[in-house]
Amino acid sequence: MPRSLPQRARASWLCFGLASVPAVFAEPVSPAGAQAQAQAEALAPVVILATRGARQWLDVPASVDVVEGDTIRDARLRINLSESLGRVPGLVVLNRQNYAQDLQISSRGFGSRSTFGVRGLRLYVDGVPASFPDGQGQVSHFPLTQAERIEVMRGPFSALYGNSSGGVIALTTQLPRGEPQFVVSGAYGSDGTWRAGLAGSGGTERASFALDAGRFETDGTRPHSAARRDSVHLRVALDDIPLGRLRVSLNSLAMPDAQDPLGLTRAQFDADPDQTSPLARQFYTRKTTRQTTIGGDLRSDLALFGVPLTLTTTAWLGERSVTQFQAIPVTTQLNPGSPGGVIDFDRGFGGADLRATMQFATVTASVGVNVELMDEARRGFENFVGPPTAPTLGVQGKLRRDEDNRVQALDAYAQVEWRLAPAWSAHAGVRGSTIDVRSDDRFIRGTNGDDSGETSFSAVNPTLGLVYRPGASWSVYAAYGRGFETPTLNELAYRPDGSAGLNTALEAARSDNVEVGTKLVAGHWRAALALFSVRTDDEIVVRTNAGGRASFGNVARTRRDGIEASVQWQPQGRVSATASLTWLDARFDTPFLTCGPAPCLTPTLPVTRGNALPGVPEFTAFAEVRYRASWADLVAEWRAQSEIAVDDRNTDAAGGYAVLGLSVARTLLVLGKPRLFARVDNLFARRYAGSIIVNEGNGRFFEPAPGRTWLAGLDWPL
Repeated sequence: MPRSLPQRARASWLCFGLASVPAVFAEPVSPAGAQAQAQAEALAPVVILATRGARQWLDVPASVDVVEGDTIRDARLRINLSESLGRVPGLVVLNRQNYAQDLQISSRGFGSRSTFGVRGLRLYVDGVPASFPDGQGQVSHFPLTQAERIEVMRGPFSALYGNSSGGVIALTTQLPRGEPQFVVSGAYGSDGTWRAGLAGSGGTERASFALDAGRFETDGTRPHSAARRDSVHLRVALDDIPLGRLRVSLNSLAMPDAQDPLGLTRAQFDADPDQTSPLARQFYTRKTTRQTTIGGDLRSDLALFGVPLTLTTTAWLGERSVTQFQAIPVTTQLNPGSPGGVIDFDRGFGGADLRATMQFATVTASVGVNVELMDEARRGFENFVGPPTAPTLGVQGKLRRDEDNRVQALDAYAQVEWRLAPAWSAHAGVRGSTIDVRSDDRFIRGTNGDDSGETSFSAVNPTLGLVYRPGASWSVYAAYGRGFETPTLNELAYRPDGSAGLNTALEAARSDNVEVGTKLVAGHWRAALALFSVRTDDEIVVRTNAGGRASFGNVARTRRDGIEASVQWQPQGRVSATASLTWLDARFDTPFLTCGPAPCLTPTLPVTRGNALPGVPEFTAFAEVRYRASWADLVAEWRAQSEIAVDDRNTDAAGGYAVLGLSVARTLLVLGKPRLFARVDNLFARRYAGSIIVNEGNGRFFEPAPGRTWLAGLDWPL
C-alpha cells in the first residue's frame, strides 16, 4: 500500500539525517585537495567523439555538449535522460510521467511533434543505433548507471548521420581498467518509485568489461500509470586481437504492461491534474515492450603506401516487440477499415557501417557506407470481446490488421578536415541516402481491398564548416548543412481518407541549416554561444484525424531561428556553477488547412502563418550551483521553460514554469565507502503540464508533472 504523507516525510528526513552523521565517518576532503580537484576538472580538455573522430571541443564547427558520467549518476534515479540532459541548450527533454510512451525529446524543435517515442533525432548507445531506419527511436534502454558520457550534437553537422538527424544523442559506457569492482545501488522515493541495480567493471589492458543490470518500478504519479522495467547492458572490450580493437555490447529491456493514463483535456487538467482519463481504465490502456540488441565495433589501424589508415566496422542485430492497448471507441473499431484498438508488432532490425579514415599531413579524410534494415510483422486487434452492445473492454479481440513492413536504408558518406593554417581549419562532408519502404497486406478486407504499397525517399546532403582559432583558448566557427527527415512508418501507415495502407503521397521534409558560434576555455571558465537559422520545406503535419488514427501531409514551410548560450565555472575552491539559456523562435512560414476534433477527413480549419510550432518552448533555462563541503556535496538545480502550444492552430498552450531541486550526497568511510544521497524536486510544489500530446485529436493534450517529490538512495561498492 502507498505510504501516508507523514510516513514519507519521516523517511525523507531520515535519509537527510543519515547524510548528516558526524564528519568522522565522511570521506575527508582537505581544502587543498578540493582546490586541486576543481583545478584539474577546469583544465581537462573536452574531446568530442560525435564527429566520428576524436576532436578537441574548440576545433569542432558545431554545437556539441558533453554530459559526464558523474553528472548523470550522482544523486539521481538514473532511469530517464530528462534527469541530466536538461542542462544542454537547444535540447528539450520532457518526462511524460507515462512509461508506456517514453520521453518527448526535441532538438531545436526537431522531434517536437512526436506523440510517442523519439523521432527526428539520431540516437546511439556505444556506437549502435537506437533509432530505426525510418527515423523513430527509443531511449528507455540507455544504461545510465555505467555511462561514461553522453554527447549531444545540434545544428548543421548532425546531417552527417543521415535521415532524421535534427540532432544526435550518443551515450558511451565506461570501460575502466583495473581489478573488477561491483557496486550495488538502490533508490526509493515518491509514488512507490524504486530502483535496484548491480553495476560492475574492470579488466586489463587486453580485456575489460562493464555491466549494468537493474529493475525499476513505480506506482506512477497518477492512477493507472504504474510501470516496471528490467534491463541489462553488458559491454566487453578486447584490445589485443589480430584484427585490432574490438568492442561488443549486449542490451536487453523488458517492460510488461506499463499502464497508460492518457492525457487530460483542459477542463480535466484545470479541475484536478492528478486525475486519470476515465477511458484509460475503461479500455485498460497499457503497453508491453521487449527489446534486445547486440552490436559491436572493430577498429583496425593499418597503413596504405605509408599513409596511416584506420578501418572502423560496426554491426548490430536486434528485435523489438510491442503490444499496446488503446482507447478507441467500439463503434470506431467496428468500421470495416479500422485496424482495431490493439497494436501488436514484432520487429527485427540490424545494420552495418564501414568507415575508412586516412591521415595525411594537413588533411584527415573519411569515407564510409551504412546499411540498415528493419522487418516488421504488424497486427491489429479489437480492444474488446463479446457483442458490441455489451462488450468486455481491455481484452484482445478479433484480428483487424495483418501486414509485413520493411524499411531499408543505404547511405554513402565522406568527410574531410583540412588544416588550412595554424589558426584555420575547414570541414566538409556529404551523405547520400536512400530509404525504401514496403508494406505487404496479408489481411485483405472485402470492401477495402489490398492495402499493400511501397514508397522511397532519397537525398544528397552536404555540410560545410570553417573554424578560426584566434588564440589557444578561443575559437569562432560558421557551418552550413542540408538535412532531411522521412516520415516514420507510423506516419505513413494511414491515408488521408483514414484507411490503412501506406500514404505514398507523403514526402520527406528537407531543411537548410546555418549556424555561427564561438567557444571559449579560459582558466576556470568554459563558455559557448551559437546563433542558428533553419528553413524547412515540406514540413510534415497532421492532415486528417478519424477512426482514432491521424494521417499526415506536406503542407507547410517552417522556420527556426535561435540563440543558445552556456557557461561553466569551476574555480579553485568548493563552489562550481553551470548555466544555459535557449531562445528559439520556431514558426510556420506558410498558412495551411488542418483538421479539428475527430472524426475529420477534410481539413477546413486555417493555420495562420506565424503560428508557433507545437511542443516547442520559446525559452528554456537551466542553472546549477554545487558546493563541495567537507561533509557532503550540496547541489541546487533550477529549470525554467516558457509556454508551449498544443496544436498547429495554437488553440491552447501548456503554461510556462520554473522549478527548483535540491540534493545532498555523502560518502562514508565504512564497509566499502557507500555513498548516500537524498533529493527533493519541484521544491515549491508547482503544478504544471510537464509535457503535451501534440495535435491530440480528442483534445487530451496535457500530461501533468508531479508536485513535490523526494528520492533517497545509495551506491555501495562491494
